[in-house]
Amino acid sequence: MRYGMVIDQQKCVGCSGCVFACKAENHTTDDINWCDKIITTSGQYPDVKFEYVSTMCNHCDNAPCVGACPTQAMHKGEGGLTLHDPDKCIGCKACMVNCPYGVISFNWEKPHERWLVDTGVAAGSFTSATMLMAAGGEGSPHSNPESAEAYPSVRSRGTVEKCNFCVHRLKAGLSPACVDACPSRARVVGDLDDPASEVSQLIRKYEGKPLRAELGTGAKVFYIRSYTPERRT
Repeated sequence: MRYGMVIDQQKCVGCSGCVFACKAENHTTDDINWCDKIITTSGQYPDVKFEYVSTMCNHCDNAPCVGACPTQAMHKGEGGLTLHDPDKCIGCKACMVNCPYGVISFNWEKPHERWLVDTGVAAGSFTSATMLMAAGGEGSPHSNPESAEAYPSVRSRGTVEKCNFCVHRLKAGLSPACVDACPSRARVVGDLDDPASEVSQLIRKYEGKPLRAELGTGAKVFYIRSYTPERRT
């Protein structure tokens, strides 16, 4: 069993629904996105091409981040996922330096610290700390206790973090949050070792390729087709 994902560029509408779903599910801070995007434009008007490519950890079979980690904080888990143990992380950022996709983030400050502020508002209003206490959240009112079963809801200052394919959802038989949130069903997750799985069939049919395939990392997020807008005359 090896988890993999297919992203259909023809179906992707660039709405960033995957980005916001991931942020809500995994309680990332304002400046950290486990699911992100590359946006490029080229050409000159009226022949301008816009390209939106959703990015995330590729959970590589030959993950450079795992090989570089001196403490095994970054490691391979069940289903071939590349996972991170924050208790072992020493914040050396070797994984970030060696990741060719730039999808690992670092907590320079204590995450969600602004929710501990208990001053500076008008009388009768909630302070951030009071709102946090009333909501019963961990770190912020928006924390997700389900994702915290697999990865700490509040990460520590001086540690890295990245996409874990919503491993807590996979264990429950669900798809990652980004997959379920996509309005155009551009994302499919499944078993790359099963030739009959939908991901395997899509990769064969459309000759799916990962980003920077020439690196030989064995990336397991594949892209198929391309966005081709309809021209109206």
